[in-house]
Amino acid sequence: MPPPCVTLTTDFGAGSVYVAAVKGVLLSLNPQLSIVDLTHDIAPQNIDQASFFLAGSVPFFPRSAIHLVVVDPEVGTNRALLCIDLDGRILVGPDTGFWCELGRVLGASPRVYRIDEERLRRPGCSATFHGRDILAPAAARLSLGHPPESMGVVASTWRGRERERAQVTEGAIQGKVLFVDRFGNLITNITPEDLQQLRGPWLAEIGGKVIATHLRTYGEASDGALITLISSFNLFEIAVRNGNAELFLSCGVGSGIIVRAGSLPQPAKSQ
Repeated sequence: MPPPCVTLTTDFGAGSVYVAAVKGVLLSLNPQLSIVDLTHDIAPQNIDQASFFLAGSVPFFPRSAIHLVVVDPEVGTNRALLCIDLDGRILVGPDTGFWCELGRVLGASPRVYRIDEERLRRPGCSATFHGRDILAPAAARLSLGHPPESMGVVASTWRGRERERAQVTEGAIQGKVLFVDRFGNLITNITPEDLQQLRGPWLAEIGGKVIATHLRTYGEASDGALITLISSFNLFEIAVRNGNAELFLSCGVGSGIIVRAGSLPQPAKSQ
């Protein structure tokens, strides 16, 4: 049997002492554990970014993996810590709704348990580092075969979280940038189904630029061309071929985009 796997998603930053401490707790409780860093570069306290990241990555992991998520702007308050079972995919993290988009992507009915903090916490538990002192011990125990229901009582309520949808009106779609990848590609909340409602050609407007070129993939564009396409997340994306759309447009997460029905005027023919 392969070793049990725990993935880590945090806003601690790559190379952080906080990441190292969480890994130390995990391995002290289960030395056979395989730890996979999904990312530690979630923007500080940005639950929406964490939600998008998990929805785009967790479905491709084995069901047996345990997913530890520490993006916790209310650490130390009376917010709950949860263990979520999405049809066999197990996540642990604070009650922020970080897992809700993933649940929708998976089409999974959640079973949610409130982690028994008093029973699972490490001695000398810090009020400001529940990722190390409560969530890591919970994830380690799950990796040792303890079932989700052993983490605590069934939660009767929890926080939901809806991804903000693009606003579709007659002749226009108003959306925003959800995510910027390391290539500077801007991934938005506009879906192919939204675009179909325009029923004809359209133009995208973002960062003061109008984009009329929509392609299947980056390689179909010439170097430096500003284009749109449908990303691997099945969302509308803005890119610069062999360039960086984020820098070129001075846009980032939260920037607005409008897609309007219409096309660029054709140049007049010379007589």
